[in-house]
Amino acid sequence: MIYLKLIVLGFFALIFTGCLSDNTLSKAEILKQKQDKEILGKVLYFDKNLSKNRTQSCATCHNPEAGFVDDRNNGVNSMASLGDNNTSIGDRSAPTASYAMFSPKFHYDIKKKKYIGGQFWDGREDDLEGQAGGPPLNPDEMGMKDKKEVSLRLQENSYYVESFKSIYGDDIWENDDLVYKAMTEVIAAFERTKEFAPFDSKYDRFLKGEYNLSALEDLGKAIFFSNNNNSCATCHVLKGEDKLGETFTNYEYHNIGTPANTRLRAKNGVSTIDGGLLNNPKVTDKKEKGKYKVPTLRNVAVTAPYMHNGVFKDLRTVVEFYDKYNNKDRKINPETNKPWEDPEVKETISLEELKSKRQSDRKIEALVAFMKILTDKKYEHLLIDSK
Repeated sequence: MIYLKLIVLGFFALIFTGCLSDNTLSKAEILKQKQDKEILGKVLYFDKNLSKNRTQSCATCHNPEAGFVDDRNNGVNSMASLGDNNTSIGDRSAPTASYAMFSPKFHYDIKKKKYIGGQFWDGREDDLEGQAGGPPLNPDEMGMKDKKEVSLRLQENSYYVESFKSIYGDDIWENDDLVYKAMTEVIAAFERTKEFAPFDSKYDRFLKGEYNLSALEDLGKAIFFSNNNNSCATCHVLKGEDKLGETFTNYEYHNIGTPANTRLRAKNGVSTIDGGLLNNPKVTDKKEKGKYKVPTLRNVAVTAPYMHNGVFKDLRTVVEFYDKYNNKDRKINPETNKPWEDPEVKETISLEELKSKRQSDRKIEALVAFMKILTDKKYEHLLIDSK
């Protein structure tokens, strides 16, 4: 139904736009073309015809109603995504597409001596365009054979045919590579709209004087931003305490010692070690093995399960997991009532960044309360009240 509504909206936009392929566009025409790309990108984002069996769209694994993650059970309690072939199960969770627009292009920072930015858990795509182009041709995801097959699918829809011609010129359909590139551009244009990054959580409203923090949330905020008490800010703060537009990630890559998800692998059959950043074709240094991009904490409370492989179900477990590095009494995984499992990759753990003071149960409760107020307003109904 959403898809049909978007098609109608797109047709109206196309009628009013006319042909804007001229190289001498006015400022108003450029703005209109930007809007047309966003509308077309939105239609494509919800179009299941871009998968081989016509069962999956971008929204399937990045659901706008669920924090832009895959909230389907998939037979693995949402730990990873199920492919269009209804059999392939991934080995990593689908990262949220919310606030992904702010990740800088993948690069190596000489001063920090660290890799920064990019898309996916291992940064293998530089930007949103690259990310949008990955899943349609991945045999374990949307499963389309090649760019030509995608182009032919797009040409089944007269709205797409006319819209692509309007934005990119009448000859766009003569080149499958250009069609595919254009498709990724318009999807990325939609992913750069405020729909993906409204900055209207209780924390944002607090910064504007529109929300009063509870005592627990205020304590959590103080702990979170204090490097003297906790290590959260080391990797999950970019701008600083009480700065507008904070995305709660520094876009670096770290190994925090996450164990392999044996429950997931019992389903997907994967037996090899996940190399993390080392799986990125641009990275060859073995010191990067087992590192993953620091995720945004925006909407973290409504996008369980956690870690790159969905190994933890509860946000409190994640905080206790971090605390185990500094608290000799934090020996038991509360979800299994057994000792924490060994890291999948031991040799590259970011022990320096994980250093902090031990946390009491009350402080952990406060940190969880603070992270809950990083939830976009439209997802607040998804929060489980822990008061």
